[in-house]
Order: sequence, then structure tokens, then C-alpha cells
Amino acid sequence: MKLKPRARTAAPRRRHAWQILEAPAEDHYDKRGPRQQRGRKTRQRAWHILEPPTGELPAVQPPPDATIGPELPDEATLHLVLDLAVRIGEVQMANGAGASDVTATILTLTRALGLPHCEVDVIFTSITVSCLRGSDLPPVTALRVVRSRSLDYTRLSDTERLVQRLIRGRISAEDAYTELHRVTTAKHPYPRWVSTLAWGGMAGFITLLLGGTGWTPVIAFVISALVDRVGRLLNKAALPFFFQQVVGGFIATISAIAIVNLDFFALERPTLVVAAALTVLLSGLSTVSAVQDAITGYYVTAAGRSLEVALMSAGLITGVAGAISLAAKLGATHTPIPDVPGVTPLSLPIMLLAGSGAAACFALASYSRLRPLLVAAAAGAVGAGAYGAMQLFQTSTIVASAIAATLVGLGGGVLARRLRVTPLVVAVSGITPLLPGLATYRGLSELADGGTMTTLMSAVAIGMALAAGVVLGEFLAQPLRTGLGRLERKLAGPRMAGPLDPGRRLD
Repeated sequence: MKLKPRARTAAPRRRHAWQILEAPAEDHYDKRGPRQQRGRKTRQRAWHILEPPTGELPAVQPPPDATIGPELPDEATLHLVLDLAVRIGEVQMANGAGASDVTATILTLTRALGLPHCEVDVIFTSITVSCLRGSDLPPVTALRVVRSRSLDYTRLSDTERLVQRLIRGRISAEDAYTELHRVTTAKHPYPRWVSTLAWGGMAGFITLLLGGTGWTPVIAFVISALVDRVGRLLNKAALPFFFQQVVGGFIATISAIAIVNLDFFALERPTLVVAAALTVLLSGLSTVSAVQDAITGYYVTAAGRSLEVALMSAGLITGVAGAISLAAKLGATHTPIPDVPGVTPLSLPIMLLAGSGAAACFALASYSRLRPLLVAAAAGAVGAGAYGAMQLFQTSTIVASAIAATLVGLGGGVLARRLRVTPLVVAVSGITPLLPGLATYRGLSELADGGTMTTLMSAVAIGMALAAGVVLGEFLAQPLRTGLGRLERKLAGPRMAGPLDPGRRLD
């Protein structure tokens, strides 16, 4: 078979590096086929994208009254919406909500009320919202300082419902402003003495959770109620909260030592009384919010909250150490440090009941209504049950606390919003029975006897594990919410307060 000779073609010219950036030469006559021409046009279009046009463009003159930027409502409405948004954020910050929750809530409100372009800056003590008004007008900025912090979950829940009504357009901004003023100035739903009894009941249930029997829960109830009443008197005198913690730790410790040395009651484990009182005093700290802010990237707010938690804990430690030192100088016998009995299958139902009761009492002391109180009780039972189950398998205390807190955060994140309850209430109430009050006292007692800080640092690790576990559980709950997973993934982090619906975006 005779082979056809190969056609000789000219070798392709090599192009230098600077010639690659040149535009391809335009051929006036091309004999290539349609497919090759289409490929050449594709390459030319790609080149024209990279090569800007060099020809003269017609000058476009905008209208004299044209403004670049969003079209906003009138001046009065603008200031009203910004003031309403920062006041709602103040209520959330005062009740322990995270900075990411406050930021998302304010952005949701401003978009729903006609301000699509706003910037929010939330730090530990202030909230700043700036609204862009286009190229011709300067932005409008509103600032609100968070001066006081107190737990009132009824006020927080009412504010959440008001936000939902605003987003759905069921109430105007003017009426919402009036309603918010009514919510923030209303009295607590329960008298003060009900909150005092709730703090005492929480201490009693915690002694049961730790294995206390007999008179121990009753003594813990009385001492914690006494600490709460003294704290209220000191608060009326405007004494800083640090010194209130010092006084509370001192009263709890010295009372337990006095009961042991005077033989008023036969207490098998008197240290549990002090541990329960310390747990009550630790429960009001914003540990969960501090960890949430650190995880979601609000480091300034997280640093402020962490410093507050450290300072208040230091005040508590100072009071306990002072009571131990005073008792030693007076010749009193220290309260013995008991080893908490191991968890058995028979003690697990008692732990469930004690955890549920302690969480419910905390919610009641924080002025929660009936529905959040019942959900908090269920969360406390889940946390205590999970912790007891992990202890049955000889799991370390830190790991068991983290797993229990994760389950509390997961359950609260999935079910709390379905039950119209703020997840923050469920999360904080659920982990409160697991706070390391006993480990804190044991660490301080070891330091007083010349020991090391191992037990005290273990208490710090337990507190961090509880807070981080709650935030992790809330994060894992995001994809489990039917119809809300996609929206949750768009947010800055785990949400424990504020609305899930960002409203309609206005461009």
C-alpha cells in the first residue's frame, strides 16, 4: 500500500513572553471551517474580556437630583428604628445573650423596618448601630450603653416575641417602641421572696445530686436563702458585685463550719452545704455567653465577659478562703472533705429528679414563666441523667460534663424554638446543676492546707467544658431544624437568642 506523503506545514512561530499579552491579530479572510471559527470566536471573546475597550465611550450625565445609595424612610422614622433596635439589643445583653445573637437580631430588625444597609458593633458594655444613607448624606449612628445586668427571663422572652411580631409586620415601629418600654419597666412576675425560695430550693436539690441525705438539703436551703437576702441588702446599698460575692462565700462557709462545730444537726457530709451555696453563687455568671462570644469571633466581648467571670469567681474564692482562715484561727475544726459516692444504677433516678428540680428552681429564680420553667426542668433532667450515665462507665468528670452539656445544648436548640422558648433559658438552666461548686471548695481547702492548685484548675476546666459543650450542642442542632437549617448556616454562629427569620432583604 502506498502511503500519501505528509503535507509539510510551517513550524509555529515562538512567541515571547511579552507577546502573549498582545491581542490576537485580526484576519480579514479566514478559510477555516465553521467549528474552527466558533472556537476562534470563543477565544476572541475571552480575550475581549481581558482587554478593556480603548475607544471613546459616550458620556452619561446623571440627573441633577439623582442620589447613589438606598432609599430610606424619613429622618424621624430612621432615628426611631435605630433607637428601637439598640434598646432591644440592650435587653438581650443585660440578660446574658451572646454578641452574635444581639448582632443578628439588630440586623434582622433594621432590614425588616426598611434600613437595609446597617453596621453593628457589639462590645461588652455598649452597642453601636450605623445606618448608611447614600453618597450625599452622612451615616446616622445610634449608641446604647449596657449599664446593668440582671437575669429576668420573662423580660427576655417578651422581647423575643416583640421581635417576632416586628419581623412579621404585625406591629408598627411606633407601637413596638411603646410595648418595649412597657416590657422593660414592668415589675417581675413573682415577688422577691419567691426568687429567694427558688435559690434555696436549688441548693437543696444540688445536695441531693451530690449524694446528700437527712438534714443536708434543708441546711443548704436555709443558708442559700440567707445568702440571697444578704446579697439583696448589699445590692440596695450599691456595693459592687465583687464584694457581694466575697460576703456570700464567707457566709456559706462560716455557717457550715459553725453547724459542724456546735453540733446543731448531725450532718454526714457538711461540705455539701458549702458546695451547694457556691454552685448557687456561680450560676449567675455569664460563662456560657463568654465561651459563645469567643467561638463566634467576638473576642473583645468574650474578653470582657471572661474577666467578669474571673473577677466574680475570685471574690467567691476570697470569701471562702477568709472563712477557712478565720475558723482555723478560732480553733474550729474544718468541715471534712467527703468523697462523693460513686453513681450506681439505683442512684440514677435520684440524680434525674435532683437535676430537674435544680434547673427548674434556677429558672424560677430568674423569673421564668411556667412553660420555660418546665422546659428547663426537662433540660436539667437530661443533663444530670447524661452525666450520671457517663459516671457509670468511669468517665472523667470533665468529659462527662462536656457530653452532658452538649446534649442539653442539642435538645434546647432543636426543641426550644418549637416550644416558643428562648434556647438561652434552656441551656443555662440545664447545665446549672453541673457547675463545679464542690470541686471549687475542695480546691480552696487544699490550698489552705498547703496543697496544689490541681483540684481548683480541674474546677475551671469543668466550667469551660460545660460552656463549650452547650455551644457545640447548639451548633449541632442547626441542621436538625426542619426548614431552618439553611437559614441557620447563614448566620455568624450558634444562636441562643434572637429571631431565626431575618425578614425580607431590602435592596
